[in-house]
Amino acid sequence: MSETVLVQLRKGVLEMCVLALLADEDGYAYDIASHLAEGIGMGEGTIYPLMRRMQTDGLVKTYLAESSSGPPRKYYQLTKAGRAALAEQMGEWNAFTAAVTRLLTQRGGAPKLKGVGT
Repeated sequence: MSETVLVQLRKGVLEMCVLALLADEDGYAYDIASHLAEGIGMGEGTIYPLMRRMQTDGLVKTYLAESSSGPPRKYYQLTKAGRAALAEQMGEWNAFTAAVTRLLTQRGGAPKLKGVGT
């Protein structure tokens, strides 16, 4: 897969992945970025603008908590709107991936690509 396509796929699921991470437990930006880097290969620089936008959109709220390793950390917590957005995005994702899978496997198997493997 080309790097351009992979980048676009990652960008398309980034908000949903952050919402999913926060559905289980509150988190601070660096920790969220670490999970995203490990899980889908997204860099740390992409998380901060996204978190600000999600806060502005009312999907997350923040609070400060003391840290044993330095200054207090800003934690993000899903709001009711954030949980609703996650449910909606997961439904859309499941429908989309099911449709793509159907297209890729139509006619009883993997698509036949001219000039590939012949």
